[in-house]
Amino acid sequence: MRMSAREHQTVPLSVLLKRELANERIEKPELSHGQASQSKKGEDFTLIKTEYERVGGDGVSTYSVFGLFDGHNGSAAAIYTKENLLSNVVNAIPPDLNRDEWVAALPRALVAGFVKTDKEFQAKAQTSGTTVTLVIIEGWVITVASVGDSSCILESAEGDIYCLSADHRLECNEEERERITASGGEVGRLNTGGGAEIGPLRCWPGGLCLSRSIGDVDVGEFIVPVPYVKQVKLSTGGGRVIISSDGVWDALSTEVALDCCRGMPAEAAAAQIVKQAVRMKGLRDDTTCIVIDISQLDKPAAPVPAPKRQVRGVLKSMFRRKSSEPSPQVGNEYKDVVEELYEEGSAILSERLDTKYPLCNMFKLFKCAVCQVEMKPEEGISIHAGSTNSRMLRPWDGPFLCVSCQEKKEAMEGKRP
Repeated sequence: MRMSAREHQTVPLSVLLKRELANERIEKPELSHGQASQSKKGEDFTLIKTEYERVGGDGVSTYSVFGLFDGHNGSAAAIYTKENLLSNVVNAIPPDLNRDEWVAALPRALVAGFVKTDKEFQAKAQTSGTTVTLVIIEGWVITVASVGDSSCILESAEGDIYCLSADHRLECNEEERERITASGGEVGRLNTGGGAEIGPLRCWPGGLCLSRSIGDVDVGEFIVPVPYVKQVKLSTGGGRVIISSDGVWDALSTEVALDCCRGMPAEAAAAQIVKQAVRMKGLRDDTTCIVIDISQLDKPAAPVPAPKRQVRGVLKSMFRRKSSEPSPQVGNEYKDVVEELYEEGSAILSERLDTKYPLCNMFKLFKCAVCQVEMKPEEGISIHAGSTNSRMLRPWDGPFLCVSCQEKKEAMEGKRP
């Protein structure tokens, strides 16, 4: 039997290598970053880890982590969180997941990691707290988890601005004020006597201006560490991410921050943003900024155009929802769009740790969903225990918590003193 000439054709190795390199450039972006800070109290800390290895079911891959921790009432909480949060998050992700599964499991693991870090630090009985903005970049996917008021913004290559974090200041978050009062806390301004009230809204006891943080054991359990999480996927056009403490955002709008450093490399951009913030209002607080530029490999970052529109707050409608349809093959042209993969900001732990198929199969049945301690079958307490729909759930419906994490959950929900 004779074979046709077409069947005898082989693809040259050089062509295969070029295809592989092209696919790698599309799947893995180039990251460049810079940071800058001017200190007033010495309570701002940063965490930067690039090319962090992950060994999964589909081999070894890398991701990058950027964190900003703005401490208050001392630096102990910020330092402890910087040193322990990432490992707590990673330990909450099951091993041997492929890349897509790992990205899908990340939002749940972030919640578990934040709560575990808070629980461990509060056990030290140190009266300190910290805001946290943690950014994890895996390929073109950006996942941001935040508590407090250190914000993260994204400007895409198309010039659109997206807010990737939530502002947990009581002054501007009515939903959080209602949650705290329903849990037994009080919200009000500082009373100077004679009925005069000054300053921003605070939570009492303690007088904290924030509704979410890590630490703050002296304020009350209704100041929760459950983070707002947003996960988006960039187009291969890339973009610029800015993470800054409130020392920047109290002085600059997002548009001013982006415009004042336009065309600068990341390191210079971070320094310029801090300089501009201090110039506007003086050095009243620790002022810290991290800038991350994301672009195709071996392709210089093009100057970002002037913004087409502004995104203030958290607006789902500005993103394209993840579609169940298969993505078109990426060629020389790509669709310029930021795709939303996940967004959730509920402070209710049972809502954040619950998972649906197929994610539920990734997590061990007899491990605490927060602290990852091994439990006997009869020891675990369903996260749904005591909830309004608990009667509809079977006794073995998980995930499960250990006794101490269940007590933490009840305290955060105002169900115990």
